[in-house]
Amino acid sequence: MSDKIIEMKNVNKWFGDFQVLKDVNLDVNQKQKIVVCGPSGSGKSTLIRCINRLEEHQKGSIIVDGNELTEDTKNIEKIRAEVGMVFQQFNLFPHLSILDNCTLAPIWVKKMPKKQAEELAMNELKKVQIVDQAKKFPGQLSGGQQQRSAIARALCMEPKIMLFDEPTSALDPEMIKEVLDAMVSLAKGGMTMIVVTHEMGFAKEVADEVIFMDEGMIVEKQPTKQFFANPKNDRTKLFLSQIL
Repeated sequence: MSDKIIEMKNVNKWFGDFQVLKDVNLDVNQKQKIVVCGPSGSGKSTLIRCINRLEEHQKGSIIVDGNELTEDTKNIEKIRAEVGMVFQQFNLFPHLSILDNCTLAPIWVKKMPKKQAEELAMNELKKVQIVDQAKKFPGQLSGGQQQRSAIARALCMEPKIMLFDEPTSALDPEMIKEVLDAMVSLAKGGMTMIVVTHEMGFAKEVADEVIFMDEGMIVEKQPTKQFFANPKNDRTKLFLSQIL
């Protein structure tokens, strides 16, 4: 059995005439943590959105946990059940309590009994340290608490892989740490993670590898220490000099 849980081979993606991903190749092993960074518009978010078919790639192949992403809806559903996603915006249902936001998918998608789903949700909310907010509505929570609720909600589907699309970019600076702390503890628990972020402190602490993207291509992929200490590509060097 291969350790590879995600394989992207020569993946290409266009929006109209604009090519947003160009021959992207990426293997991700089980329990691996990868941080993807790069300038705005470099294709980072599109890359991870292709992994659970929120965006459709036009050329190349993407295999997630042995299932290839094709037109087959069953395959897409199977993959989405195994891949949790956390967005910049929290995407919580405002009319549902935090607990109900977390139990909705396990009950509807996994046909989990309500009591079991609630126990699972409380457990995940405890992990992200907001179990005391379970009965509140999203609008009653801070941005950091809402994003941690969104992480807990994704975890309630018991995914094998977690994708994070700039999860702290919509937050006030003082709330960023609490969300990153929740992600660090998830990483230490052995979750396979791909994180699009500019939080380089988080990358240094958690990532096994860092990927730098520019103009739809992976221009550098290195183990974390080497990435920061000895970047090879001039474009990476410039980017790091601007954000570090």
